[in-house]
Amino acid sequence: MTTVRKLLETKESAKNFSISSTDTVLQAVKLMTEVHVGALLVTEGEKIVGIYTERDYLYKGENEGRVAKDTKIKDVMVQKMITVTMDTTADQCVELMKQYNIRHLPVVEHDQLVGLVSMRDVIAAAFENKESEIRGLENYIMGSGFQS
Repeated sequence: MTTVRKLLETKESAKNFSISSTDTVLQAVKLMTEVHVGALLVTEGEKIVGIYTERDYLYKGENEGRVAKDTKIKDVMVQKMITVTMDTTADQCVELMKQYNIRHLPVVEHDQLVGLVSMRDVIAAAFENKESEIRGLENYIMGSGFQS
């Protein structure tokens, strides 16, 4: 079973992008566009205090009458983050993402952020796991003399 540890080891870019809680939504949107990510960790000093995603921009931005250049990230970020550990499986990540309707999971070990996994990361791993299971079952069936 694929764990978050393996996901982070095989990720192309292990860089976690962040923005200060006092920065504006416009600054966040520009950074996300520049580095091609859908989520930024929000910091106050060295501490992670939340997450800001493209969905937050969509749901809490202009739609609610806010102007990106005047809105502080701290006013629209998600403070209560659902986190995982290095030993969390890809399937468990999928379940958390479904349960909480989220697409990004910060990875925390010993109260320290060690990475961020996205829905794309965990879905790819979950598919790989399922394909492996299917191949194993096919080999078992073919080896047992089952005829179709």
